[in-house]
Amino acid sequence: MHGRIFTGTRVKLQRLFEMNPAELAFRGRQHLARTVDRFVAPLGTSSPACRYEALDGDITFQRIAFLLEKGDPLTTAAQLQQRFAQIAPLRFFAGASEPGIAAHIATHCAEARQRIIESADAVCRDEFDILGYGKLSFGSPVNWQFDAVSGQRTAPAHGSQIRYLANDLVGDSKVVWELNRHQWLLDLGQAWRFTGDARYAEAFARQLSHWMNVNPPGFGMNWSSSLEVAVRLISWCWALNLFRGAAAFTPELFLRMLGWIQAHARYVERNLSRYFSPNTHLTGEALGLFYAGTLLPELNGAKRWKELGRKILVAELDRQVLPGGVHFEQSTRYQCYTVEMYLHFLILAERNHVAVPASVRTCLGQMVEFLLQMRRPDGTMPQIGDADGGWLLPLVRREPGDYRGLFATAAAFLGNPLFAWAAGNMANATDGALETHWLLGSRAIDGSSRPESEPGLDLRPSPLSPVALRCFREGGYVVMRSSWGERAHQLIFDTGPLGCSVSGGHGHADLLSVQCSAWGENFLVDAGTFCYTADAAWRGFFRSSQAHSTVTVDGRGQAEPDGPFSWHGRPSARLLKCASMQGYCLAEAEHDAWSSLEDPVIHRRRVLFVDSRYWLIIDDLSGRAEHRIDLRYQFAPMPVAAEEHGWVRARGNGSALLIKAFSSVPLATTIARGQRLPPVGWFSPHYGQKIPAPALTFSADTVLPLRVVTLLYPLSDPEADAPEVVALTEAGAEGGSEGGRVAGVTVAAGEQETFFIEDHEVFIQNGI
Repeated sequence: MHGRIFTGTRVKLQRLFEMNPAELAFRGRQHLARTVDRFVAPLGTSSPACRYEALDGDITFQRIAFLLEKGDPLTTAAQLQQRFAQIAPLRFFAGASEPGIAAHIATHCAEARQRIIESADAVCRDEFDILGYGKLSFGSPVNWQFDAVSGQRTAPAHGSQIRYLANDLVGDSKVVWELNRHQWLLDLGQAWRFTGDARYAEAFARQLSHWMNVNPPGFGMNWSSSLEVAVRLISWCWALNLFRGAAAFTPELFLRMLGWIQAHARYVERNLSRYFSPNTHLTGEALGLFYAGTLLPELNGAKRWKELGRKILVAELDRQVLPGGVHFEQSTRYQCYTVEMYLHFLILAERNHVAVPASVRTCLGQMVEFLLQMRRPDGTMPQIGDADGGWLLPLVRREPGDYRGLFATAAAFLGNPLFAWAAGNMANATDGALETHWLLGSRAIDGSSRPESEPGLDLRPSPLSPVALRCFREGGYVVMRSSWGERAHQLIFDTGPLGCSVSGGHGHADLLSVQCSAWGENFLVDAGTFCYTADAAWRGFFRSSQAHSTVTVDGRGQAEPDGPFSWHGRPSARLLKCASMQGYCLAEAEHDAWSSLEDPVIHRRRVLFVDSRYWLIIDDLSGRAEHRIDLRYQFAPMPVAAEEHGWVRARGNGSALLIKAFSSVPLATTIARGQRLPPVGWFSPHYGQKIPAPALTFSADTVLPLRVVTLLYPLSDPEADAPEVVALTEAGAEGGSEGGRVAGVTVAAGEQETFFIEDHEVFIQNGI
């Protein structure tokens, strides 16, 4: 115990000495403000008073503000609320302001409307849709400090003193935070707009009043993260607009909310994550400030919040987004968060005539284009890195990987019909534009978010030029695909790095891993995330190399976790080659994760896409001593079985993927599903969920160097015969797996193709 304390103190001192003067000063000011807040805040009331800012030229508001400060606030609160109802529609998102939008959504997005009403009905019963857990009960009235999954309740304390990563003290902080983001207000607000049923507005007033009564500013779990405060602030801004005109939204409640919004914005402003989590935490906080400053310029400090939020968002985009549009956290989920944030920022800025550099719009377009390239043939987004199950603004509850709303809004706002194609190419495509309707109003209804609005542009067979290879060198990804059709083959090759340069916190140890779709079905997948702090062992597994389709050496992954969001050392990876040749394309990369072993090992992987039909994966491991090598392929939940002649067949719903590995040494083949000790063969479709899924492993204990060549062969008929395949060794012998290193492979499926593999080249020879 004392050793751990000493180590922790030493690490903190080392980090202190690494800080520059600006960081030291910033952290010092934050620490002082929090210390003062801990002692001063309890002396106040649970309803912070609101201060106002006189606006030049707004005589009506100046008169109301004078009466508010000089007389009984409640006597003039109705006037203030009426003034907000008049002016807010000009400042906020068009869909939340224009009449008729809710009726249009109810007609054209019927399934989404029904899901929203069902969620709103659950909130009326004090049940909440939280992450992947479904409807959870936190008591009645709601216990806002309670984790309904673990049964743990956070003890009362100032937010800065709560150890929110300590599962034994607080449970899963993510569950508690998600409840306190108040995004369920969106369900209630939309349901009220759709139906006019007073129950939904009354539930809004009841839940929010209770929350304000028992959560004094700065105290409790829901004040322990500035990002969570900012997301709640955004939810409240939407509630102000969605419930305009509701009888339950009384002038008293409106006035009280203004005081709390001001308290939220001040808290975020004082506790920005400039050095603690300068990633989506910081940009989310900046967006919350921009929201409040834009919607409510009458509040004291609003002008400052608006400009501070704008400056941070503009500056961070350049810092956080790599060339090619890849977000530096190496996570498709957090890339989605970032795209959502900047769409909201630019839409609000445009509506309020706030100047934003053109480069922000350009970069945002590149980020969406990257997501389009990563998008799988079935229309879903692959999991890469962490996925926490949340959304910036869940106007409709979507399954993980369903990014139709993002693509639809990007299409309408950025004017790119390619994004509209991506939004509509899934089942229930009419629900894909619901978010776009609320954000852009009639601009979306006019048809700019739908591909049909572009006369003469045929998006159906191929929305982009048929390029089999896309390389995102700085971002660390290579995408190979046969076409843009729903029955396409696609492979994603992760060429690094491991997370962002700041901490790598949301990145996984997935260097050189692959994900593969064949005939439109997802076969090789990322295992997902499952949890952050709820279970350290499971957290460690799902972000480990053992949960990804890559190689491990001596049972060791590429990096060892250091807590839930950091690593003991981070290996580097580099893309060596990315090229298209006649009939095939090739990508080559390597990493140095095991360079510190007594016998250093370098892993180099080459992926060859042959005539847009199948893949060869060539793994070379350099070294001089004996090592345990495990080459793993993680499947989605589906039947996977070993067959004769060394083949392994994975059966999808209407197709199959065959896998066979060749090496100069015998390879042991195992298929594990749902193994617990140690964990192998698991898939997490959503935060909080894990299900067994086959993991195929080829293993060998051998002296290095070693080469393993794996054939991934898609079959349109899941019961079709395997092709004839022969391995060539360096000695020139055919068919053997022992002897010299594998120097080539011949594949005979109609046309015969022979691949000759050298250390730095691959040659192909075609013949009948």
